[in-house]
Amino acid sequence: MSFEPIASMSTRPDSTPPALSGQASLLQRYTSLSVFLFGAIALIVPSGYSLGAVMLLLGSVVLLVKRPALGLERRDGAVITAMVAYATVSLFEIWWDGQGVSGIDKPLRFLLAIPAMLLVMAYPPRLAWLWSGLAVGAIASGSLAGWESLIENLARAKGHTHPIQFGNLSMLLGVLCLAGLGWAVTQRQHRWWVALMVVGAGAGIVGSLLSGSRGGWIGIPFILLVLYRGYGRHLSTALKLAAVALVLLGGVLAYALPQTGVQSRVNMAFSDVSRYISGESRTSSVGARFEMWQGAAHLIAEKPLTGWGDNGYQQGMQALADEGVIDSGVLKYGHAHNEFLDAFAKRGILGLAVLLALYLVPMRLFARRFDSPDLEVRSLAVAGVLLSVAYIDFGLTQTFLAHNSGVMMFAFWLAVFWGTLRARQAR
Repeated sequence: MSFEPIASMSTRPDSTPPALSGQASLLQRYTSLSVFLFGAIALIVPSGYSLGAVMLLLGSVVLLVKRPALGLERRDGAVITAMVAYATVSLFEIWWDGQGVSGIDKPLRFLLAIPAMLLVMAYPPRLAWLWSGLAVGAIASGSLAGWESLIENLARAKGHTHPIQFGNLSMLLGVLCLAGLGWAVTQRQHRWWVALMVVGAGAGIVGSLLSGSRGGWIGIPFILLVLYRGYGRHLSTALKLAAVALVLLGGVLAYALPQTGVQSRVNMAFSDVSRYISGESRTSSVGARFEMWQGAAHLIAEKPLTGWGDNGYQQGMQALADEGVIDSGVLKYGHAHNEFLDAFAKRGILGLAVLLALYLVPMRLFARRFDSPDLEVRSLAVAGVLLSVAYIDFGLTQTFLAHNSGVMMFAFWLAVFWGTLRARQAR
């Protein structure tokens, strides 16, 4: 990979923020290791995505002792406000709906990610650890998916979670590796770093393909658009054409090779739609989603301002099934399999608003750094935008934030990318 203006940019062996000494240097090593583990073992061990995040949270206690100057700005407040608002509305719904303490853990994690972000801002991880952790994690998830599919003969790779969660998060790790290419080309050993990021990207995407999680594939054009917006102007025409050819070839191979399972999953989706329209089946994978979306839309129309709460949602869906509006076969699902409809139905218009803010506020702030002449800063900005774009995509066919893995990966990667970006801008 070659950027036209790269010759005019300095290269460094391990792109770090200003040199730190003593305890500060030790804390930087701690955040570096935490972030590396957060990516590297996210999907290959049970709850692997939790270890690095918990390390960051525990490490943030040092802020109470050392009280480093963070230089917080209005934009930091905007990101923190978006996270607090989402958590607050979710917690209010849990209280109002009488759910007890069983549901508070997921929204609380957004609040717990805030001190982790402040720790990262104060003692930013070395970028080599951050990006290599993502690459190792993507390669590991793709390898695990290959083992499960080719050796264990599983129909859909799932790792230590559900195939949808595994496949989409594997895709996330892969596309974040593509964001890291901007950083990789500035390194002294750039050929090795670029190769690592490319292999990581390919492995992460393979993990998604072998999981059969079709929802993650819908957003690929938008992911490519973000990458082009971030890097496209700095690529030669030959490289642009090569990239387009590579994407097309990859798509054709993924569809043509039966081992990937892509062709059968795509054909199954068309079959599900056809059978739903004909009335033959309303509980296939796609048909059930149509039924849940229809039910959620009915509930939204009845209570658009306050929503139903989780318990009320279950009761409302049961009533719709009793009336024959939706098929009773979808009652086993506790959410609408669409992040936005689910938030609207359960938490009303305010719930939808804070969900959109959670994705769009950081996205806009990250996107402002797409014009940075520093490719290392821009790589973090591209990664931040891709995080929101990927989650918006995942949320179209799955209530992704209803799962621990979905919450942890979004909240803490947002904390890592934003904290690291802000630390580097303050250099």
